[in-house]
Amino acid sequence: MEDSADGKPKKSGARHCCICNQKRAALKRPKTLEQICRECFYEVFEEEIHEVIVENQLFKPGERIAIGASGGKDSTVLAYVLSELNTRHNYGLDLFLLSVDEGITGYRDDSLETVKRNEMQYGLPLKIVSYKDLYGWTMDEIVKMIGLKNNCTFCGVFRRQALDRDDIAETVLLNILRGDIARLSRCTSIVTGEDGPIPRCKPFKYTYEKEIVIYPCC
Repeated sequence: MEDSADGKPKKSGARHCCICNQKRAALKRPKTLEQICRECFYEVFEEEIHEVIVENQLFKPGERIAIGASGGKDSTVLAYVLSELNTRHNYGLDLFLLSVDEGITGYRDDSLETVKRNEMQYGLPLKIVSYKDLYGWTMDEIVKMIGLKNNCTFCGVFRRQALDRDDIAETVLLNILRGDIARLSRCTSIVTGEDGPIPRCKPFKYTYEKEIVIYPCC
């Protein structure tokens, strides 16, 4: 740090993006610790997802792909990025949003509104499946019958069957607690459920949660 003409120490200049070396660095990537500008971050974030998809051969041209849409940040970013990459790299995929309405008053309403906005913003068809249509019961009706105790068990089973979602971190922890070594090794795969009717793939397997939060998509 040098002294200025008035004898006061000069402040060091702002650090430039380590990728383009032109714009001011706006963030440090949690994944690589690189200091980069926002524009370069958006680009490398998307291209890293593309590389994961290509290297692991997650999709084939012409496949119909359901994107589990909860209205949260992760699924919103995934929907946007897959839609962008599908167009940019000509994957040839038929993408649509799939969401579950558990029938819990005041719980899913806002999330479903977000998913409906995603449908309009990204131009992706939306299918909403409900517990009422699938099983004849809403969660509100189940709670009235059995009370609050153990109602999460019903919701968890119903939801897995309705959307067949899978979260790696949660699944790993559950399998560790159960001591289920065989299932633990399977659940960390980037593609699971290949022996079933609908395989599940995870384009965000190697993506940091902090970077998903930083990424803008709406």
